[in-house]
Amino acid sequence: MSVIKSISVGDGDMFYIKHESSNFTIIDCNLDDFNKEEIVKEIKNESKDKDIIRFISTHPDDDHIHGLTYLDEQIGILNFYCVKNKATKSEETDDFKKYCELRDSSEKAYYIYRNCSRCWMNKNDKEKDYGSSGIFILWPITDNNDFKEELENVKDGKSPNNISPIIKYTLKNGVTILWFGDLENEFMEKIKDVIELPKADIIFAPHHGRNSGTIPKEWMESIDPKIVIIGEAPSEKINYLSEYNTITQNTAGDIILDCETKKVDFYVSNEKYSVNYLDDEDNASIDNAHYIGTLNL
Repeated sequence: MSVIKSISVGDGDMFYIKHESSNFTIIDCNLDDFNKEEIVKEIKNESKDKDIIRFISTHPDDDHIHGLTYLDEQIGILNFYCVKNKATKSEETDDFKKYCELRDSSEKAYYIYRNCSRCWMNKNDKEKDYGSSGIFILWPITDNNDFKEELENVKDGKSPNNISPIIKYTLKNGVTILWFGDLENEFMEKIKDVIELPKADIIFAPHHGRNSGTIPKEWMESIDPKIVIIGEAPSEKINYLSEYNTITQNTAGDIILDCETKKVDFYVSNEKYSVNYLDDEDNASIDNAHYIGTLNL
């Protein structure tokens, strides 16, 4: 069993995966003075029995690295995963400086790219049985010209949205989930024929579900998701994807995916939120989260 939580942090992203192995993964962060103590306390508690804790940074925009300095102070980030880049900013926040420090660290940084492999991320270590996390990187292809152009753009201080990786998480005999960071539609259209994406049960919509992050039709047909989770963005900018089953974080609040063999139980922090496409297995609420149904795979 594994637990995935999409934390409601306003206009930004933050996730964690409590793996069935001895691993714990954090993807992005958006912490402020109102939520940082509570969220980091939860992360410490949920990861306390894990041997490997990794932080995956999709890209260095403030709504994905805000509070990184505080998080590092509190948990000590030893495994920092990111796309290799030389992003700059005209105005450097403390959190961006921390990002650069971790990104450029010879001891803490691990650069991710399509089909990269690492012990405990997606393969086992015979000597230390921490288990695999089931995390695979589908993009970037580092010698792709469109990607290299984006690397030059971020080096010049332009938006880093399109250096975001595509991350796949797979639970053995269970769910498959995709993350896209803040990839933009125009860029995805450029690379849609370069890679073929696998089927996935659940996806987190790119760019918080904005119209600007709409996934190309060809990819959506290939992925064929059972559920699309739409992040927090201004409602007038969201593509609500009416042709798909969705969960919208703006109204659902925190979203918890309790992943087991052949099923996922869904919980949200808004007790008034509901959907009509999940199976009702009459589960009790957990950790101040309201059960809204089960996806049987």
